[in-house]
Amino acid sequence: MPRLLCEAELAQQEADILVEYTAMDVSHILDSLNEQQRNAVASPTQNLLVLAGAGSGKTRVLVHRIAWLLQAEDQSPFAVLAVTFTNKAAREMRSRIEALMGQAIGGMWVGTFHGLAHRLLRAHWQEAGLAEDFQILDADDQLRLIKRLLRTLNIDDDRWPPKQCQWYINGQKDEGRRAANIEHFEDDYTKTMLEIYKAYEDACERGGMIDFGEILLRAHELWLKNPQILQHYQSRFRYILVDEFQDTNTIQYAWLRVLAGTDNQLMVVGDDDQSIYGWRGARIENIQQFGEDFPGSDIIRLEQNYRSTSTILNAANKLIAHNHSRLGKNLWTDGGEGEAIGLYEAFNEQDEARFIVDRLQDWFNSGHARSESAVLYRSNAQSRELEDALLRVGVPYRIYGGQRFYERLEVKNALAYLRLLINRNDDTSMERVINVPTRGIGGRTMDSIRSRARQDGSSLWQACINCVNDREMLSSRAANAVLVFLKLIDDMDQACAALALHEKTEYVITHSGLVPYHEKEGGEKARSRIENLEELISAASSFDDPELGDDVDLSSNALLAAFLDQASLDAGDTQAAEADDAVQMMTLHSAKGLEFDLVFLAGMEEGLFPHKMSMDNVAGLEEERRLCYVGITRAKTKLFLCHAESRRLHGDVNICRPSRFIREIPAQLIDEVRIKSAITRIGGKPFSSGIRDDAEIPQTELSLGQRVTHGKFGEGIVLNYEGQGSNARVQVNFDAVGSKWLVLSYAKLEVIA
Repeated sequence: MPRLLCEAELAQQEADILVEYTAMDVSHILDSLNEQQRNAVASPTQNLLVLAGAGSGKTRVLVHRIAWLLQAEDQSPFAVLAVTFTNKAAREMRSRIEALMGQAIGGMWVGTFHGLAHRLLRAHWQEAGLAEDFQILDADDQLRLIKRLLRTLNIDDDRWPPKQCQWYINGQKDEGRRAANIEHFEDDYTKTMLEIYKAYEDACERGGMIDFGEILLRAHELWLKNPQILQHYQSRFRYILVDEFQDTNTIQYAWLRVLAGTDNQLMVVGDDDQSIYGWRGARIENIQQFGEDFPGSDIIRLEQNYRSTSTILNAANKLIAHNHSRLGKNLWTDGGEGEAIGLYEAFNEQDEARFIVDRLQDWFNSGHARSESAVLYRSNAQSRELEDALLRVGVPYRIYGGQRFYERLEVKNALAYLRLLINRNDDTSMERVINVPTRGIGGRTMDSIRSRARQDGSSLWQACINCVNDREMLSSRAANAVLVFLKLIDDMDQACAALALHEKTEYVITHSGLVPYHEKEGGEKARSRIENLEELISAASSFDDPELGDDVDLSSNALLAAFLDQASLDAGDTQAAEADDAVQMMTLHSAKGLEFDLVFLAGMEEGLFPHKMSMDNVAGLEEERRLCYVGITRAKTKLFLCHAESRRLHGDVNICRPSRFIREIPAQLIDEVRIKSAITRIGGKPFSSGIRDDAEIPQTELSLGQRVTHGKFGEGIVLNYEGQGSNARVQVNFDAVGSKWLVLSYAKLEVIA
């Protein structure tokens, strides 16, 4: 264990470093700041909450506060601890401090919660009850360990999914709870989870391993169990600064409170209006109750925004005012009013995507960089239609912090099952899903199957058949598991042979067990995966290949093969690299902390945004509203809100209502980007609002929203188009068979008066 420095030694080290800073001029630290920023930087208050609105310069305040402590108040870097949430933010903070100071900073701790806690545990491993060479488990290693423990405990992993157990353990650690301190009250679920949690703790202890949740929990316990170590660090870190305070969870806040004690100065910077991570443990109560937990603390509000136009800020202010229990602030700017917020009401998700792409191209053609624009959406699944629209016109894009639609795990799993329906010899698809969901076909069984395939020169499918027939190749249990999989594929193929493409896709997703399999992950990730599977059904519903002609059987394997080929092509067309000039696409959660000149918020509909899973309680709805607030305040110059009158889900067309968040923005701030008139909705019912000002299809007699009839498919409504004249392709949603893309020169469409 490293020896703790005595007070005299610590004071001497601080004095040696302090000499470097005392002679420096401090006037420049405050010169570039506004009044409220200066008040925060030079505050004499012991504990301070800086309520920093979007774009108000919170990082600037943190950096200047540290420089002020070092230069104006003659404090040593040894006395400063700065906590952030990402390594990137920590590096940026240190770099900006050194740039402001004009020299390198030694002795100061700047890092993430996990990084700083890990540093403590490495220094005091013995007092923390750890092995000197303890190892950190990543999420995959943790999951594998839990799976082994379930087998050891003879716990059915179908009833108690490993990912659900992992979620439970991590959640308890984030709340600061050990298995021994949790009461089960004879509840079967809690009793089983505690049995697994206790076995997991024992296994980690034996193996000298800790996971990410354990890093914070163990570091907190280090304070509580070792008063002399706590006293040492409390004496050292007299000034504690925390960024993004609204995102702290229970154990992080507890760790900070113990370290701050009663004598140290704690300055936290955050925004309760941007607390959007409750689903992963963040507690908005931490920032809301700061004044109660630290009596005598002060609040300084940073409300001057340096990012957006006043129109955008006024919209954000009016929206967030509908939330209760806010600490309260009002963003303003001394910049210009700017353009009105564009509101586009699309026919459907395809028209919405087409509108966004059209406006993006107008933006690029006027000389703006693609990377200055962003398309934001509530659900990952929304990206598919937007990706398709961008690919069709060759606009490079990048999914920020995520994967393209057809590259996502759950989508690739579903496509693998579909591929096996038309080609049992697809070894790649076999390898992917033979044990997904888990059905008892482990690594040893797969080794035997691969060996038989090499021996016979056959596909894995045929090797499975041969292994099942050859009773010496596999154990009876393994052979039965393989047989169940072979029968599943054959049964699904037979059952959905006559179904239309989207019905076939839905049948396979349902009967393969992928939905409950991915649901077991729990939380936001599981929800996103299920929505992506639903979007795949919608993709199949709207798919059409003009090369197959209008007479192709909707249930034919040719159509399925064409759909799978297109999915492979889309997945293979790689997204733009990080350094490329490309449109940025991301979920609203991923957008926090970023800014763009042009921003689109897509899918502004009830049930989608706010999300249907968050609309039943006040806390969930208010977090959705904060998420919308975050999205709006990403825009610097121009903002578009988009929603669709109808949206395809599970292959069915659903009538949508505009999001309440649109209604909560004053009408005088909004410019509706379409002309109101009446058109006919699917089934002959009227739309409540009309068509776009560019609704006529060039060099034809057709318009969007027009009802037409086709010799084979019957009546339908024109939803979208590409090209012009007789060579144009039009998308028609037929009453009987759904959406089809048709080439006008072959389709022989007739307009219904």
